[in-house]
Amino acid sequence: MIQKLKAKGFTYDATYDMLEGEFNGQPVYVYLVTDNNKVYRICVFDKNETSQSQIKIRFNTLCHQFERNGKYLPVKDNQEIDESEDISYEMLVHQKEYQASFYQVGPGGVESFYNKSLEEIEQLSNKVVWFAISERYGKYIIVMYYDNYKNQSNGEDL
Repeated sequence: MIQKLKAKGFTYDATYDMLEGEFNGQPVYVYLVTDNNKVYRICVFDKNETSQSQIKIRFNTLCHQFERNGKYLPVKDNQEIDESEDISYEMLVHQKEYQASFYQVGPGGVESFYNKSLEEIEQLSNKVVWFAISERYGKYIIVMYYDNYKNQSNGEDL
């Protein structure tokens, strides 16, 4: 996986055991999580912090991009953040978390899922992408996770 990302222009930082590069037009860091030498999670997080208003725009833009992409199916409808939402206040006072999740539907795209129930989709889709807003000292970043549950440990080594 590291070689594939390097081929796309990412550079490896051995000190922090992560990659750095550009993803979806943003400078990011990429961290791979493995189990038995299989990648089960790719974590992509913004390199640059931003303001509350800019992170809402970025979050909502990502929601739109995933909704329009035929390879993804939203876990639930309308995951966007309302313009009037004070995310700083909500995160600090109410410990509110802002995240959006999408199934990676694979071959056949979204059309292959139209006649299936949500339960069937959950069983069929072992790949999920989700992203969240992370706050640190009044500045914000997006943290995105690509999860492949097929490669994740399920207690077989116990």
